Amino acid sequence: MTTYIKANKFYYPYETKLGGYLELVDDSFGKWLSTVPEGAQVFDYSGYEIAPGLVDTHIHGFAGADVMDNKEESLATMSRELLSAGVTSFLPTGLTASFETLNKVCQTTAKFAGKETGARIQGLFFEGPYFTEKYKGAQNPSYMRNPSTSELDQWLASSKGLLKKIALAPEREGTAEFISYACKRGVVVALGHSDATYQEAVEAVEAGASVWVHAYNGMRGLNHREPGMVGAVYDIPNTYAELICDGYHVHTCACDILLHQKRPDHVVLVTDCMVAGGQPDGNYMLGEYPVTVENGTARLKSNGALAGSILQLKDGVKNIVDWGLVSKANAIMMASLIPAISVGIDDVCGQIKEGHLADFIVLDKEMNLRATYLAGKKVYECQ
Repeated sequence: MTTYIKANKFYYPYETKLGGYLELVDDSFGKWLSTVPEGAQVFDYSGYEIAPGLVDTHIHGFAGADVMDNKEESLATMSRELLSAGVTSFLPTGLTASFETLNKVCQTTAKFAGKETGARIQGLFFEGPYFTEKYKGAQNPSYMRNPSTSELDQWLASSKGLLKKIALAPEREGTAEFISYACKRGVVVALGHSDATYQEAVEAVEAGASVWVHAYNGMRGLNHREPGMVGAVYDIPNTYAELICDGYHVHTCACDILLHQKRPDHVVLVTDCMVAGGQPDGNYMLGEYPVTVENGTARLKSNGALAGSILQLKDGVKNIVDWGLVSKANAIMMASLIPAISVGIDDVCGQIKEGHLADFIVLDKEMNLRATYLAGKKVYECQ
């Protein structure tokens, strides 16, 4: 069945089409047309704008569910509720933990993937466990260790290949060999929670690492004599920097500097959202740590450190536009196509493209989410 979406703007990967109609053929995108046949079925979103469904490649939990619950019901809740955040594809993200715990997360995710009714699970991201303690953040240092290819092999087997991305600290012993091996196995390697020097970061990228975990947070800062991890984020081309745009994790000026250094096509908007996203203020857990959520932040009870975020990706997109840092088109790209490219899933999500599943969102002129569509069907509408 062929239907058409009428709207003011359509955000394609490399251009914004003004007016006209987007063809939907069964569950997939068709062509953009200036006119449609007489008598065609048209969904009229005049005054609104159509963007690809958002892709969150770093998200630990949402709506009371946590990936580390290791329950299919938690993944089902995240998938269903993320539609209200404009997210149609995501990578459930695990924290630093024992080999056995992460292996169970692999098994549970592999068993559940394909059953989700909302946002699509496009892979797994393990934020850890191969970090170092100085910039541990809300990660448990007792599980931190040197990277192991045998552990990676087992996680890939248990996840049935769903483990798409893994993060480590470059200064860990054996990282270059591990990174090279992981890349050969099709796993994207990210760098973070690290006190690495600039040179150690360079060597990790030369081995194949290509993503920086939540830029600025959990890494050695910039110094004019030792550029550190932040200097490496700025300086090394052809790498992707995650950025949390909640107004708490990173100052707007620092966001602006990063965008000037990396350009929008190498900055990935992420949420790093934890279990309390979309929930009221109160007391929660992030992994094994008690967390207090209030005043827009999630912080460890023990020391007040930021513990993930409660950001929704639709709000990160709106924030970076409202701050005057990028255009609407670039903000949308940074939360859809660029995240998808950064983990090699842009062939299945992240863009309006003929033949791709018709996962898209409807925005008003102020960048507020009005509706979310999966495979051409409306699955969420803002009340």
